[in-house]
Amino acid sequence: MKNYFSSNFKLGVLGGGQLGKMLLTETQKFDIYTCILDNSDDAPCSQICNEFHKGDLLDFNTVYNFGKKVDLLTIEIEHVNIEALLKLENEGLEIYPQPSVLQIIQHKGKQKDFFVKNNIPTSPHKRFSTINELKNESLTFPFVWKSAQFGYDGTGVKIVKNKNDLNSLADTECIIEELIPFKNELAVIVARNKNGEIKIYPVVEMEFHPEANQVEYVICPARISNEVAEKAKNIALKVAESFKHIGLLAVELFQTENDEIIVNEVAPRTHNSGHYSIEASYTSQFEQHLRSILNLPLGNTDSKVAGIMVNLVGEEGFTGEVVYKNMEEILKMDGVTPHIYGKKQTKPFRKMGHVTIINNDLTEARKIAEEVKNTIRVISK
Repeated sequence: MKNYFSSNFKLGVLGGGQLGKMLLTETQKFDIYTCILDNSDDAPCSQICNEFHKGDLLDFNTVYNFGKKVDLLTIEIEHVNIEALLKLENEGLEIYPQPSVLQIIQHKGKQKDFFVKNNIPTSPHKRFSTINELKNESLTFPFVWKSAQFGYDGTGVKIVKNKNDLNSLADTECIIEELIPFKNELAVIVARNKNGEIKIYPVVEMEFHPEANQVEYVICPARISNEVAEKAKNIALKVAESFKHIGLLAVELFQTENDEIIVNEVAPRTHNSGHYSIEASYTSQFEQHLRSILNLPLGNTDSKVAGIMVNLVGEEGFTGEVVYKNMEEILKMDGVTPHIYGKKQTKPFRKMGHVTIINNDLTEARKIAEEVKNTIRVISK
């Protein structure tokens, strides 16, 4: 086994946002030298990594030259220049998740085609190159529209209810999906290392903000039957085995009205649905990501206690330098741990942090989560 704990080993990370910041907590535990590439001087990772490089993650030369400086490369965001990664991999650099996996996942059309090809249950879809191509199609309303690339946190996803809604869509490559009635949105995180060892986290339940199409609460364990949980885990495992990825894979799922499980989409990295694991699990998703890309034995994914995560997002009506109000009040509550991401500027619905609530009783944890959500305010000066 290659030794990643030598003094001259350098781990490169493409992206310096909050996921990178939380990953750095684990690299510091292992004393791993980290190099970060991000396009913003104020990126959350910029002040706490060993080396910070400013540059465009989608620029071939920037990504390629950064890759030449490190011994192993990983990501905290999938919107990166694939051609540069393929060239680096061809020259012998270890890159996890593999560029071939990223190439499929970063494009929602290719991702959906992959599910169909591998007999993974998902909603029916069609791909379009332009908005005019979509408008000329015989359409059945309502349906879900997704930008093929660069969507995040509810951006690039819309429910199209009628013909007029088509005028609000971006003129970009896109997919449309059949709108599936569902009971629950679920997620499962799967870890896989180079040896092929696989570990799976418990199924979590996600509650979304109705306007922002953004996760408000993540609840672990999901409030579903054991039978549905097993279905969800088995499908997530099938997805991971089909990709043969190395690293973490977050599989977002729908539980239909008939208790079937279908895949919505996947993310090849640490994920918002796994933040609860920092406090609630034996092995956090961030430590597990490191274990998997360094080909170390994977850690225990069981939860020690029930865990709920509340996303802290910018309050509507506030844009500018961020202020967190009533932090002292939530710190008085048992089992509550805030994580502030270090972003200087807030705007409506921007993810600025999260709060984890742990408790032996899931119902009690959910009550405290609601109290936290109603107490803390993310506003501007």
